[in-house]
Amino acid sequence: MERRTFLGLMAASLAARRSPAQQPPRNPAIDALYDRSVVIDSLAVGYEWDEVEYDAVERSGYTGIQTTLSSSNFQVAARALAEWHRRIRENPDKLLLATKAAHIEQAKAEGKLAVVFGFQNATMLEGVLENLDPLYELGARCIQLTYNSQNRLGSGCTERVDGGLSDFGVEVVGRMNELGIIVDLSHCGRQTSMDGIEVSRRPAAFTHTFCEAIYNDHPRAKTDEQIRAMSDKGGITGIASLGYFVGPDPDSSLEDYVNHIMHAVDVGGMEHVGVSTDHAIRGLRSWATRENWYEPRLRNFKPSYRVRWPPFIEGLDEPERFRNVAHALDRRGVAEVDIAKILGGNWLRYFREIFGG
Repeated sequence: MERRTFLGLMAASLAARRSPAQQPPRNPAIDALYDRSVVIDSLAVGYEWDEVEYDAVERSGYTGIQTTLSSSNFQVAARALAEWHRRIRENPDKLLLATKAAHIEQAKAEGKLAVVFGFQNATMLEGVLENLDPLYELGARCIQLTYNSQNRLGSGCTERVDGGLSDFGVEVVGRMNELGIIVDLSHCGRQTSMDGIEVSRRPAAFTHTFCEAIYNDHPRAKTDEQIRAMSDKGGITGIASLGYFVGPDPDSSLEDYVNHIMHAVDVGGMEHVGVSTDHAIRGLRSWATRENWYEPRLRNFKPSYRVRWPPFIEGLDEPERFRNVAHALDRRGVAEVDIAKILGGNWLRYFREIFGG
């Protein structure tokens, strides 16, 4: 185990033993840093864009998100993109479409939320390479090659056999590189992930994942080999804060989440790690129940996914989650300039490379 990770685990253990009254004081310099930083959640799942969610956006201090759109077929995907265009038109004081890096900076300057349109599966291509172009013209800037199961491009992380990228998958990656669409490998199987990293001429990304070295034998986790390979090609690993990704224990904590961040930094480098949620900005506690959230996932996900209840973690479920993370990183001795990179600076640099200025 890397020395930095070991020290982080020890710090987390000590923090977990403290009562609330014993928690270390918050550094006001970190609040000031957070307020001036670009903060990007590289996978925010928003089902309800109502006043509750917009209030959560305000509290979060987010600059931008990559959101997820329906992808069952091409028509469904086109309608989902049209719906987001409508939402942005109707909320010009709150939202800004981000198709290039400068839009993220514009959103920060104007106090808006930049939205990067993304898909968590490539099924909407329907086996037709040419379908990528109209999706790009409609604003799509991130496409995950597979979800959990097999599709025409490759194997998902819970598929029984991972055969890697198909010939069609290689063609799709090539065209995504030409257009400037992020090649997202978050849910891909291990061989498909490694193939995607190798084949992509532009850096790929894990927009929302976690470290297998911290949470062993979870199909959605990425190994040190994968994280290192991603960084070596210039990509980013975004660490997801969903409770049952952070750890198998219902008592998993904010410090456990930071352990994933610190391990990814140890393996992949400070320039190649970011943050994400994989749930709504408002969090899960306010609306998720066993009936509407937990039980459907038991039916839809294989047992290897280890879905558990409750799915949220104190300190990460509230909209201010990444402010809390910034303070936790400060307590670990991470320099302010590096905290800013993890919060969103690394994603902004990456967007410049993939999308252009």
